[in-house]
Amino acid sequence: MTAKADKKAQTKAEYNAFLAVCPSRQLLARISDKWVVLILCALGGDTPEQPGESHTPKAMRYSELARLLAGVSQKMLTQNLRALERDGLLIRTVTPTVPVTVTYELTDLGLSLHHLTRGLRQWAQTHMAQVLANRERHDAQAS
Repeated sequence: MTAKADKKAQTKAEYNAFLAVCPSRQLLARISDKWVVLILCALGGDTPEQPGESHTPKAMRYSELARLLAGVSQKMLTQNLRALERDGLLIRTVTPTVPVTVTYELTDLGLSLHHLTRGLRQWAQTHMAQVLANRERHDAQAS
């Protein structure tokens, strides 16, 4: 192996999210955020109208994402989109029209993460009734 490949392999082996100083811990914090999960699902082509079905990833405008993600603030959506772009999970494309058109779409790296977030979102939706029943039972016992 070359010196560069050796260094890359050593660095990769050193990533351990259980260590406070590991940068992968920051990445885990970002990708476990509910808005990030939903942004990735939206750009991955998941729609509320047809949950669980596999769809083709698509580019979306900011306003489309804002409408789809009920309850997200403009500030939170903008911050998350910028962070995902910085991490290389999505691409922001500006088209010089009047007014300017800005779209967001998943990169290959973002698409690989989307496959995981889709499963997480589906699990939450599928098991929500059980979780609510467990919470109710727990809260009744704690009273």
